Amino acid sequence: MHEVITLQLGQKSNYLATHFWNTQESYFTYSTNEESLVDHDIHFRPGIGADGNETFTPRTLIYDLKGGFGSLRKINALYQIDEPVVTDGLWNGPAVVQRQTAIQQSSYQQSLEGGLEPPKLTSESVRYWSDFNRVYYHPRSIVQLNEYELNSSLMPFENWEAGEELFSSLDKEHDLLDRDLRPFAEEADHMQGIQIMGSIDDAWGGFAARYMDRLRDEYGKTTVWFWGLEDNIKEIPREKRFLKLSNTAKSISEIIPQTSIFIPMTLPSTRLPGYVKLDANSFWEVSGLLSSAMESMTLPSRLKPQNGMRQTLDQLASTLNVNGNQNIAKLRMTVQQNSEVGTNENIHTGRNGHSQATDTRITLAATSSRGEDMAEESDTANFDIDFFPTETGEQNRGRQKSGKVHVFGQVENYRGDEECDEENDRNDEFRERTRRIAASLPLLSKTYTPLSFPILDSFPRIFTQEDENITNLSISTSLSTDTSVALRIKSLQQIVNRAIRMDEREALSNSLGEIAESYEEGWDSDTDDDYD
Repeated sequence: MHEVITLQLGQKSNYLATHFWNTQESYFTYSTNEESLVDHDIHFRPGIGADGNETFTPRTLIYDLKGGFGSLRKINALYQIDEPVVTDGLWNGPAVVQRQTAIQQSSYQQSLEGGLEPPKLTSESVRYWSDFNRVYYHPRSIVQLNEYELNSSLMPFENWEAGEELFSSLDKEHDLLDRDLRPFAEEADHMQGIQIMGSIDDAWGGFAARYMDRLRDEYGKTTVWFWGLEDNIKEIPREKRFLKLSNTAKSISEIIPQTSIFIPMTLPSTRLPGYVKLDANSFWEVSGLLSSAMESMTLPSRLKPQNGMRQTLDQLASTLNVNGNQNIAKLRMTVQQNSEVGTNENIHTGRNGHSQATDTRITLAATSSRGEDMAEESDTANFDIDFFPTETGEQNRGRQKSGKVHVFGQVENYRGDEECDEENDRNDEFRERTRRIAASLPLLSKTYTPLSFPILDSFPRIFTQEDENITNLSISTSLSTDTSVALRIKSLQQIVNRAIRMDEREALSNSLGEIAESYEEGWDSDTDDDYD
């Protein structure tokens, strides 16, 4: 069935994943006359609830700190069972019970459980990712780490080494893969891959790095996609910025060599297009924007095979990782406006009071030709929003971007209700791939999915449309590998040379240098001096 197992590591990733699972749940159809394009078995597992009825829950593991789950309970309505009675044979004295004050459900959750029309969500009403969750999870999916508490000022979970040490201690005591992951893996008939969502600029980066070590020991040939979340560092203090960049450098050095594809994501520090208005301080809204791109980009990997549109995670990775060592991909997106391509020139005023103009972009619909028309690098489409982190602050001093950016591989996906004339011929694609490799041209894969992105009542109203009652959007997305990745890795290398202690500086700096070289060789050799 080509199942995909998801790992969610930390609070920020759980915001992103909650949007993802809400979207997956919306694809279910309950009429015999309506068939979904999505193969639900890829991301959902069948089971039996406490009352003997069949259940369908996500194939996911959700890790978070104490207090990070909000009002979400490990045992939900589907699996409500009597707790085992603990005998008092070891202690005959009186028991002292200490209970932590339970977190109250949001009014949105109360309405869902009561079968009522839920109230409109706002950034103020969303306190935790569970406040806007619409999905039931299997109890095995919920993994609370009690050693740290969410947003603790006494023991903040922000240093990379803290996450590394936490995983090592837990794995030594429990064997986390055997306890948590293996039951899901053994349920899979033919596992397509593992997708991991996790922040890489705090302690979760260290936790993820050690998790990846164990993953590769047990599942060495499995395709692994890693969605690495980073905070926008533009406005944070210098000391905090150095800490986050140092954490990111360590994560990249340790995680990237063990992944099939690594996609770093952040809220762009540049001005967003006019049709996007969000509160940068609300991760419910920020993660909604990220999720719309991430979910749209991977949509082909969970389509039913009979329609001929499915592209597995491994197939997508083969287009991006052309030479075997270029697995850092840049995620970009454009939301189609008024069913027109790149013609919206309206000026909107964002929440920060600044006017924002929507750029004119070339989207997939305008660049879907094949054969001789694909002979140039300009075949790769342009997009409105680039989620690839760009460093701001001290690491950019004296640095200049120069030289032409060469694209090694690019995967573009257009989703929407509009008709598309493009037909995919696998034989033609194979011949085109061979020709482009021989000509040192970018590898391209372009897909169209006639399934628009649903705007749910759990999703923030961050996309401005003429019709406020719109329930779905047409979205173009792209993943690409190109030579500009080297600039970002080199800037992190400079941070390492200045901010990391001597005993680990050289090894980490050399590791980053080797990664950067994979995106320079043959294309940027004449601009190496710019990085010195």
